[in-house]
Amino acid sequence: MYPEDMNSRLQAVEEVISRGPFAPTWESLSKYRVPEWFRCARLGIFIHWGVYSVPAFGNEWYPRNMYIEGSREYRHHLETYGPHRDFGYKDFIPMFKAEKFDPKAWAKLFRKAGAQYVVPVAEHHDGFQMYASDLSHWNAAEKGPCRNVLGELGEAVRSEGLILGASTHRIEHWFFLGHGKNFDSDVKEPLKIGDLYWPSMEEPANHHDVTPPCVPTEEYMNDWLLRTCEIIDRYQPQELYFDWWIQIEIMKPYLQRLAAYYYNRAAEWGKEVVIAYKHDAFAYGTAVIDIERGQFANPMPFIWQTDTAIAKNSWCYTDGNQFKDPRDIICDLLDIISKNGRMLLNVGPKSDGTISEEDTEVLEAIGDWMEKNREGVIGTLPWKKYGEGPTQVAEGQFTDGVDRGFTKEDFRFMAHANDIFAFCLNFPEDGKIRIRSLGLLDNRSKPEFAGTVDKVEVLGYPDAVIEWERTPEGMEIHVNGVSTRMPVGFRITVR
Repeated sequence: MYPEDMNSRLQAVEEVISRGPFAPTWESLSKYRVPEWFRCARLGIFIHWGVYSVPAFGNEWYPRNMYIEGSREYRHHLETYGPHRDFGYKDFIPMFKAEKFDPKAWAKLFRKAGAQYVVPVAEHHDGFQMYASDLSHWNAAEKGPCRNVLGELGEAVRSEGLILGASTHRIEHWFFLGHGKNFDSDVKEPLKIGDLYWPSMEEPANHHDVTPPCVPTEEYMNDWLLRTCEIIDRYQPQELYFDWWIQIEIMKPYLQRLAAYYYNRAAEWGKEVVIAYKHDAFAYGTAVIDIERGQFANPMPFIWQTDTAIAKNSWCYTDGNQFKDPRDIICDLLDIISKNGRMLLNVGPKSDGTISEEDTEVLEAIGDWMEKNREGVIGTLPWKKYGEGPTQVAEGQFTDGVDRGFTKEDFRFMAHANDIFAFCLNFPEDGKIRIRSLGLLDNRSKPEFAGTVDKVEVLGYPDAVIEWERTPEGMEIHVNGVSTRMPVGFRITVR
């Protein structure tokens, strides 16, 4: 029936909005409060998996780049699959079989990694839905693997006690395949609503221009709204993540309606939910700020999120992925949570549904570390000072590929009740460290901490021998029995 029944579907959306408690205005949406589960969360798992995992070349932007004449992906496509008019992006779909997809195994791995929530990409820029849908036949339940990936994964994730989220990058599909119209390819008119390649419009020269010359039509934005509401209603995700380009000016009324719809639905379900966004797409305080592949340099008074990936060069699996060291990810995690942030860490499965050995090894290493240091990470709060040390973390997006170069003098702090947790980001071989922020009061200056320390313990190493004392220069700690590349945590119990 779609799009013949688009008006009735839009009316159903408006009815939910009209019931409240949230109205589609920034004033009303500013009453939103970040839920308790997200306040307690520290680590989420992001998943980029779809048809683009079949060519496994370049990155998840392969469907766009393969249609840009002269690009690396364009040349690769010609050499590997032949002319675009004969083999286009749609022809990868039958090859996307996901024959080894085991959602229960994925969920168990994510839980063991210490994650609290999981956010699969429900629809990427390519326009292929990874869930059963009434709005397009180009979805994983009807084509390719013929499985409702989001639905199956949601059941598995929740059975492991984790929170399910969903990410939609649908808005960028407006232009994502548009380059295919510039030469003899399979991207041809006429294109109609519901088609995989619809609408394939001109790509803006500046992706961050809030008033681009070629803006989405009302029909397209209504389709975006209905697709997003369908995800909300069918799968009840408790985090709804948006990538960029929703910040364009013409989208503002649609974002307000969508947020009111989502928050009102959540009130009906009795669940607490989060919207994560970039580039000031939402008004401050109406949702949660996200930074792509980066973080803040200083603590923030608001809860925020970073989305980053295990692979440095791609969000999806490719044959040329360069994987991060788990130590670097853990150091970033500690820096982020000490500044009131949360980390959404991406995994890119292979097209057959398996998670690569490299991704698995990283997740298992993070899980082993989390098991040792859980008390200092889960259920804690940022301390009054986020950390100390000479290493400065660059602020902003796309900074996660830079080697931080943390030293034995770099610490990050968290707290719970009468415990302060201090994490040494580069534990020295001799086991000797100094935490300057926990030094004794003297006549020269007032320290950051003037309390009384009862005991100091190293997390995760019950057989370690520890000696400590406080001096005006800091808390001097000497540990025997700990040798590791990973950050080492200390519990400092105060009266």
